[in-house]
Amino acid sequence: MAVTVAAEVKGAGTQGRCRTYHMAMTDTQTGERNRERTLRVWPGVVAVVLQWLGFFVLPMIAPDAMLYGIFGALGCALVVLLWWLFFSRAPQVERWGVLVLIIAGAFAASRLIDKSIAGGMMGFMFPMFSIPVLSLALVAGAVAGRRLSQGPRRASLVAAILLACVVFTLVRTNGMNGSGRSDLAWRWSKTHEERLIAQSQLPVVPSQLSALPATAKIPAERPVVPKAKDRPATLPPTPVAAETHAAAETGANWPGFRGPGRDSIIPGTRIKTDWSASPPVELWRREVGPGWSSFAVSGDLLYTQEQRGEDEFVTCYNATTGKPVWAHRDPARFWESNAGAGPRATPTLHDGHVYTFGATGIVNALRAANGAVLWTRNASSDTAMKVPGWGFASSPLVVGDMVIVAASGKLVAYDLATGAPRWLGPDGGDSYSSPQLVTIDGVPQIVLMSEVGATSVAPADGKLLWKYAWHSDTRIMQPAMTADGGILITAGDAMGGVGMRRIAVARGATGWSAEERWTSAGLKPAFNDSVVHNGYAFGFDGGILACIDVKDGTRKWKGGRYGQGQLVLLRDQDLLLVLSEEGELALVKATPDQFMELAHRPALEGKTWNHPVLAGDRLLVRNGTEMVAFRLPLAGG
Repeated sequence: MAVTVAAEVKGAGTQGRCRTYHMAMTDTQTGERNRERTLRVWPGVVAVVLQWLGFFVLPMIAPDAMLYGIFGALGCALVVLLWWLFFSRAPQVERWGVLVLIIAGAFAASRLIDKSIAGGMMGFMFPMFSIPVLSLALVAGAVAGRRLSQGPRRASLVAAILLACVVFTLVRTNGMNGSGRSDLAWRWSKTHEERLIAQSQLPVVPSQLSALPATAKIPAERPVVPKAKDRPATLPPTPVAAETHAAAETGANWPGFRGPGRDSIIPGTRIKTDWSASPPVELWRREVGPGWSSFAVSGDLLYTQEQRGEDEFVTCYNATTGKPVWAHRDPARFWESNAGAGPRATPTLHDGHVYTFGATGIVNALRAANGAVLWTRNASSDTAMKVPGWGFASSPLVVGDMVIVAASGKLVAYDLATGAPRWLGPDGGDSYSSPQLVTIDGVPQIVLMSEVGATSVAPADGKLLWKYAWHSDTRIMQPAMTADGGILITAGDAMGGVGMRRIAVARGATGWSAEERWTSAGLKPAFNDSVVHNGYAFGFDGGILACIDVKDGTRKWKGGRYGQGQLVLLRDQDLLLVLSEEGELALVKATPDQFMELAHRPALEGKTWNHPVLAGDRLLVRNGTEMVAFRLPLAGG
């Protein structure tokens, strides 16, 4: 009995050890399977964190490093892909299935996204943003399901990826700033332009031209004159207009783009710089339609251009009250995703008339007092030049009895009185610059910056005088003259400005010549004009103000982050009045010693690319949503 029991116990013990060994083996295999099922996520998390820091955070801290952030983000996306396919521990079918889902989801989203997203960043917005967003979705789905069983884990991955794709279809962009940051909004929310149209009306001048399509070409030999029933007598009574008609017939305080010399230099005006003791006084603030026009000012009238729905407007306001006086409407609309809707050029005043150039090519000659149409043309049709990607942006230039505009890189001159075409200049390719009248060796000439470089033509007939080749992807800025006859020109590319160059132009026995004197990376404006003062050039190097010596291009200082703003120079006071991209005003000393900001205050809200205007003591600023008038305290006043 004892033996039997012992045997049974021995047997039981053997079986127990077998069962224990079997259970240990089972637990080991289960642990190994659990470790295989638990995804390895830390490499993906690290890569995505670095990716988002480089793509979104680095450009805000160092705008000049945006290119490095983009390429770094692409490199991190490759790391995420390699981690998922080879080091994530996910089953093979899961790895490749998720990759196929990402591609299919991105393709489907690309067909459903808003046109602003599809066209943003010259068509690269969706591909560029989808890479970090989908990388984050993949890693987030993996982290959420890393310890789940196969079914729930796959569900979390699918849900994260599809959610990311759906989000792209729910948003739009209201444009992007000079550093490439987008202004995102829900797709169904109303734009500022839509809200403005719903709540305000303009006193539109009735005209037979309003019924013409944007591409219409009015024969110059038959200038359009409004019929009696269309003349401004039909306008609603506007006391402001009656009081200010006479002022429009006098000389203009600020005749157009960048002032009398198109150089943003203001002589004779001195202002108080202690804005804490004597701050600018706001006279009025008014909403305005989108557009990047600046102002022309004559007496108590100011003129600008704006977009409202399907119509492009030339508008006149009372400069003291901000109330509308008259508006001329053309059935034309220009829009592109990066800068938004609206005309780009600034009106030009001359001899009681206002000359305008719309973003689709419409050239108007209107009576400055009441908006009556003298004549109209379409420069796109007249020059056979297509509307460029950012719209026609040339501000009209009056020379003698002609008004000249740049239809992209091709100049066209019209008779002031009739609108008859007088001459066409050489084709310079792409351009968003405006014609600049300069005098070199005693010879007046018109210089235009374009894709091929700088070209100069004779004002009388548009014949080429000289050309300087310096290819650039984007030409927007104006040339600047130095006191000793040099010309400063700039070049840019898709990422911004690449530098400034001084050229020497001279007339010899064999004709004109243009040669490089120096090229500097110390001042690299993207689309912000510079000013020259006392042998130094002041402007924007990326989003930071800078000063260089015009003798050799060496940088004297760099400071003050104003984004892609604009500025004017108060010459007699060695003072820069800066309007930042964020709509803030600043006073900065225009001296080469060091950067010195004297005053600072907010003026506008939102992206501001329009040039500021200072006519007397009245400062006028605007952007694509509002315009404001300030009275600046004059020194000694």
